[in-house]
Amino acid sequence: MPLAERLGSHLKRTVRALDSAKQAALKPVGLTVPQYAALLELDENPGISAAALARACGVTPPTMNTVLRNLQDQGLIERTTHEWHRNVLEIRLTDKGREAVNRADARAVPLERGLAAEFTPEERKTLLALLARCADYLESPRAD
Repeated sequence: MPLAERLGSHLKRTVRALDSAKQAALKPVGLTVPQYAALLELDENPGISAAALARACGVTPPTMNTVLRNLQDQGLIERTTHEWHRNVLEIRLTDKGREAVNRADARAVPLERGLAAEFTPEERKTLLALLARCADYLESPRAD
């Protein structure tokens, strides 16, 4: 199969370009793309566990633990023991973390809006549906 016909190559190129653009946008805020993704998820889901956060951000638990350690060292998150499940740590943004998310969003959202503006509303709807189909296929159990 020629490389030009491989959807995975085109998807990977797009993801690399998006990550690179976001990394450049976030650099002045002092956050990496994985840190930003974790902070966004924590902003939406305060108290989430590290394992659930890793799944939501699409990284391995060890990678997420490194991200969380860095965020905690910067004072952007706090981890506390769950009230009923003593072996589960809940993760929440600190006030400083919330400020960091807002500063990062001010730089990342224009990038997302600019990307969206490259498509008509109907094209965006179609693109989202096509990407969802890609993910559904790749995440589904299938015969080798």
